[in-house]
Amino acid sequence: MTNPEPESGSPIIEPITPADHRIATESPRQVPLLPSIAVVETPRFHIVGYSVAGEESAVQIPELNVVFDIGKCPRPFLVSDFCLLSHGHIDHSAGIPYYLSQRIFQGMSPGTILCPAKIADGVAGIVHAWAALEGKVSPHRIVPMEVGDEFEIRKGLIARAFATCHTVPSLGYTLVDRREKLRPDLLEQRLPGHILREMKDRGETITYTVDVPMVAYTGDTALAETLLQDGVRDAQVLITECTFFDPGHKRRAAVGRHLHLDDLLEALPQLHNDLILISHVSRRTGLRRAAGALKRALSKAAVQPRVEFLMDHAQHLHVRAGKAAAFVPPEPPIIDETDG
Repeated sequence: MTNPEPESGSPIIEPITPADHRIATESPRQVPLLPSIAVVETPRFHIVGYSVAGEESAVQIPELNVVFDIGKCPRPFLVSDFCLLSHGHIDHSAGIPYYLSQRIFQGMSPGTILCPAKIADGVAGIVHAWAALEGKVSPHRIVPMEVGDEFEIRKGLIARAFATCHTVPSLGYTLVDRREKLRPDLLEQRLPGHILREMKDRGETITYTVDVPMVAYTGDTALAETLLQDGVRDAQVLITECTFFDPGHKRRAAVGRHLHLDDLLEALPQLHNDLILISHVSRRTGLRRAAGALKRALSKAAVQPRVEFLMDHAQHLHVRAGKAAAFVPPEPPIIDETDG
């Protein structure tokens, strides 16, 4: 039997089935090569990720060259040079050795991991422990971070750590677009470039700095106050966990130091984000029930912010055996109907 070629943009992977078990008239099934991965388009960049509480969390901004947490290291995330680790729980950090090793194996530069200073030795220990299996230490860089510390991803793009509240040492990160602008008084004078250069050469300050928070990522955290910090509440995009939604799960949220829907609702009136993406929903609730609870709550709220679930944007990537999956399928995304 000859299998028809897939339509353009819809490649498939064909499962290997023993000939004696395959019915002659059976058509090949479409099987996803990768778990469902969310792809969210914003005016300036894409947000790519997978996040289910206790299972895996990893969120990538490809255009900004960063991934927040690494989960089990979804393959597309290897291309980001910088991993901003919020904390050490395994559903957020299990992919560290694979991320570092595969980057070298594929001829990329060594990966850089930013992490809370209190777990930097632990992260280094994981990398060196894995060397006992691989026979070598993967080249890498680990950058310990404290609240308020800044790290330059590239010129004009800064990663700034902010405080979060979890059961283990943790941090959130804001990606800041740092711009130098000409002083308003000099701008009004319309001075020619050579005059401005002369002033600068004499040591005069002719510019001022403007920080524009683009993305804030909380990782796992409790307390609505986490979301109300400068650079978090006013980031263009806020990616925040909200693990629990059922009224009976408030104690679970408190014990595990996660956000409950009530915490999010408390903070919402004071948030100025263009988009709020909710991640880390518990499978105890599931995405459908969580979405229903949020919709009912927002219908009674005075403000109506743009709040969406990261995994509502999930889609499956399909490829034919031996072929690489496209980063984003050219066809309309296939909605993942499974909870979480």
